[in-house]
Amino acid sequence: MIYLIKFYGCLILMGLSLSCTSSIETEKPNVVIIYTDDLGIGDVSSYQMGQLKTPGIDRLADEGIRFDNAYATSATCTPSRYSLLTGEYPWRNKRAAVLQGNAALLIDPSAPTLPKLFKENGYSTGVVGKWHLGLGDGNINWNTHIDLGPNKVGFDYSYIMAATNDRVPTVYVQNGDVVDLDKNDPIMVDYRQNFEGEPTGKENPELLKVHPSHGHNMSITNGISRIGFMKGGQSALWVDEDMADTFLVRAKQFVKKHKDKPFFLYYALHQPHVPRVPHPRFAGKSGMGPRGDVILEADWCVDEFLKTLDELGLSENTIVIFSSDNGPVLDDGYHDQSPELVGTHTPWGNLRGGKYSLYDAGTHVPFMLRWQGKIKPGVSDALISQIDLYASFATLFKTENKRPDSQDLLNVLMGKSVKGRDHHITEGLQGRLAFREGDWVLIPPHKGGKKISWGVDMETGFSLRPQLYNLKDDPGQKMNLAEDYPEKTEQMMKIFEGIKSEN
Repeated sequence: MIYLIKFYGCLILMGLSLSCTSSIETEKPNVVIIYTDDLGIGDVSSYQMGQLKTPGIDRLADEGIRFDNAYATSATCTPSRYSLLTGEYPWRNKRAAVLQGNAALLIDPSAPTLPKLFKENGYSTGVVGKWHLGLGDGNINWNTHIDLGPNKVGFDYSYIMAATNDRVPTVYVQNGDVVDLDKNDPIMVDYRQNFEGEPTGKENPELLKVHPSHGHNMSITNGISRIGFMKGGQSALWVDEDMADTFLVRAKQFVKKHKDKPFFLYYALHQPHVPRVPHPRFAGKSGMGPRGDVILEADWCVDEFLKTLDELGLSENTIVIFSSDNGPVLDDGYHDQSPELVGTHTPWGNLRGGKYSLYDAGTHVPFMLRWQGKIKPGVSDALISQIDLYASFATLFKTENKRPDSQDLLNVLMGKSVKGRDHHITEGLQGRLAFREGDWVLIPPHKGGKKISWGVDMETGFSLRPQLYNLKDDPGQKMNLAEDYPEKTEQMMKIFEGIKSEN
């Protein structure tokens, strides 16, 4: 008698393997990307560089792969999010900069995107949380359906904030419609001038429960002044303390609704971006002020979401990816005592710089991937970028990679290879770029001040001299080796310029 047995994707005939196809190739796992905002590599305790404890996030590292050389493409949020969802370097799109809350949709609706890739392969797709990639055509009427948005670039479902939690309009938008809007109290938004009679943080500080340190002194919502001016929409205004719960509930609902077929969820947390206003459950719990508290809140959200996957029996058929849009920052516009209470905690780990900076901590971010029962837990030193998710999942689906900036690193993500990228380009302020090749980082000469000019205590990385660092020997980028290795500097500059000139 002949027995055919299927074992881990292989056909076995009388103990001999006849054919073997990887389980990766024969399954369509659910995929969830959990994306934090301004979280540093030292803010996650599994990296063993800071003082905060993040057991929920650590669970992904313990049960999956922790990547120690993973990057966002930009040290600011909109460009990084653009790259994550399109697989294209942000500097190839001249509009890919930090957007205002009423900016037009940044992603071309006809262009290939990560959610479209999943949708084309039979997945239900959803985005919950921070968007900040523009809506509409640049002339938004918030009181009618907004056609151009996440649902036009590949998402079946969207429940988002338009931009950031420090920008107006301070409302949620679901599938193109402002949530809980009373049409008799229409929303008006302007980023140039205030509406007559509306209070602002600058003129009415007595109305504030969180005070700005620089900027952020315009329209007031929930006792917090923001960037930009807004009037109306009172029934639709969000409550900052409830934002984490609001997004978590929608993320869980999406998973529960689509648990019986493949789904892709982009779950974009708002923490620890300013203003940092934790739910009372977390206020004061970190000992580091609101910034530490909202990181604990975000960690709880991750843990609760993972518990939902467990309860639904989805953990072993769901790839969960965790990362951040850029590096950390302390004072980013509000007096919340982040610099005073940070103590010995190091959000940037052993790296130099942070949010906005060309130095490594601006884009070197936490990155983990878990696929329970399918990949072996461990730590990877492979150089990898968020931009590579597009090509890697295209390979999973055996379809064309339509984004040449994105590289197929599926085997790296699955722990089957340690051979990552050869090189990567990262972006700081004002579209200024840096170039990593292997262990080396080149920061070409850039005009501009060495420190950010508007009140953030952060190095830009700008210098009129080229900067060359070896991150393996000098992760803190203390020794500029450009003059010691002129040939290496020149060689990297040529490769860098070549990549920039590619279409």
